Amino acid sequence: MRKALIAVAVALLHVLAVLFLARAFAPGILPEIVEDTLSAVAFEVPAEQPTPPPVEATPVPDEGASGEQGARATPREVTAPEPKVRREAPPAPRASSTGTATRSGGAETGSGTGAGGSGAGTGNGRGGDGRGGYFVTKPVKIAGDITSARDYPRETRDLRNGQSVAIDIRVGVDGMPTGCRVVRPSPDPQADRITCDLAMQRFRFKPAMDPDGNPVVSTFRWYQRWFE
Repeated sequence: MRKALIAVAVALLHVLAVLFLARAFAPGILPEIVEDTLSAVAFEVPAEQPTPPPVEATPVPDEGASGEQGARATPREVTAPEPKVRREAPPAPRASSTGTATRSGGAETGSGTGAGGSGAGTGNGRGGDGRGGYFVTKPVKIAGDITSARDYPRETRDLRNGQSVAIDIRVGVDGMPTGCRVVRPSPDPQADRITCDLAMQRFRFKPAMDPDGNPVVSTFRWYQRWFE
């Protein structure tokens, strides 16, 4: 609207300027010029445009409000369980019994194993200027035995009847057998090998001691005899 008013004002100024010039130089023709000028300078003042209605904002759909703040999590204390060291118990020695079965004890018939005998262990000899493997007390067998005929094969019974085998068992500082070897074989090599295996599985010892009372490695000799 402001621009339209400015345009009208400019047009009026041009009309007044023309009239002034016409009056000054040609007064007789002033009425005609005024009429022609007014008809030529006819213009329309644009009507004031109505103010458009305000545009309503399109509502934004509710996408969901945020939930309430949750409780602060407290970390659970984690402790590692203490490892349990398990030590397998040595197999219990076969208990002696009585009866007619061909096990330990008496038997009516068949071949049985004789009672084993123990002798002085060979041990470790002294050497050099130090004490070396010298021990004051010898190892003592405190558990285990070989008294069942079922421990040996029936097929070679005649070879070992009335015979014996001598084995050396190496005893550790904890009283456990750590090795075995045949030092005087019998006529039945298979029975000799079985005797070493059974001694390693069943025998337990009180280890030998040195002069200071400390356990030391030693050797224990075992005699296994077979008879009917």
